[in-house]
Amino acid sequence: MLKAWAQRLRQSTGLLQKQDIQTVSRSPGPGTIRLGDDCAAIPDGDGYLLLAAEGLLPEFVQTEPWFAGWCAVMVNVSDIYAMGGRPIAVVDTIWSQAPAVDLWEGMVAAARAYDVPIVGGHTNSHSPYDALSVAILGRAKSLLTSFAAQPGDCLLAAFDLRGKMHPRYPFWNAATAADPIRLRADLAILNHLAETGLCDAGKDISMGGIVGTLVMLLETSGQAATLDLDAIPCPPDVSLEYWLSCFPSYGFLLSVRPEHVETVKQLFEARHLTCAAIGQIQAGTQLILRKAEESVVFWDFANQALTGFGVEQ
Repeated sequence: MLKAWAQRLRQSTGLLQKQDIQTVSRSPGPGTIRLGDDCAAIPDGDGYLLLAAEGLLPEFVQTEPWFAGWCAVMVNVSDIYAMGGRPIAVVDTIWSQAPAVDLWEGMVAAARAYDVPIVGGHTNSHSPYDALSVAILGRAKSLLTSFAAQPGDCLLAAFDLRGKMHPRYPFWNAATAADPIRLRADLAILNHLAETGLCDAGKDISMGGIVGTLVMLLETSGQAATLDLDAIPCPPDVSLEYWLSCFPSYGFLLSVRPEHVETVKQLFEARHLTCAAIGQIQAGTQLILRKAEESVVFWDFANQALTGFGVEQ
């Protein structure tokens, strides 16, 4: 069973799309900013400016415009917090066949919920197709980076399981009905982790899902890991296999020294969030999935890159 799961996960759209990043990693543009994190971290005074952008799937924009608008802001905000930062502002690019009222209203609702202003962008309502991308600027005093996982670290996963699955797409929605003050306070845990040094490395769980995001974290850090699938917290009405490839709305992978694990878990649990140890960071090149008595090599960086961004870039 586990081998079949692994094969289906390798062929998931969210993971395959991450390989498209190799177009950039094979021939990076000029500059000294390290690439491959959730945001570009630009040194600025006593901290860092954080810059990121996300594009939305055209089908999603067309079929779920309000939720797509919300998600476009939410995923960018999550990227900023995943690196220990706080959002400053977003800009958008909207191309639509008619005035994109629902799309815009979803963006505005998320901007209010996360307290981040939309300060500009580009709008074209005479396009032959519908498309949306959003970019965000933030700032961090100290960074959480995906380049710093260390052998011996415990791999933690943090989720907000107070939500429901989208009826058509693999999105766990724990955000649109939540109190905005709680949303922002839950995300602020990541600021605390960055500024106290309780966490070696972290990454926002993206459309690559739990496993795909872990592959990216290992690739940038140049490490290996064993992932215990049975230890991953999962909503009771969602199958574990489906959950592994979902976007969880609030979800982070954290690489934490053993002596800090209980402290980090308590920070999330104090806010009624779920945080569990799900694996171990190791030296090597392989990501091994384990379930019950079975294990399988899911990825081996000695033979295959994912994004192409790593410690040697």
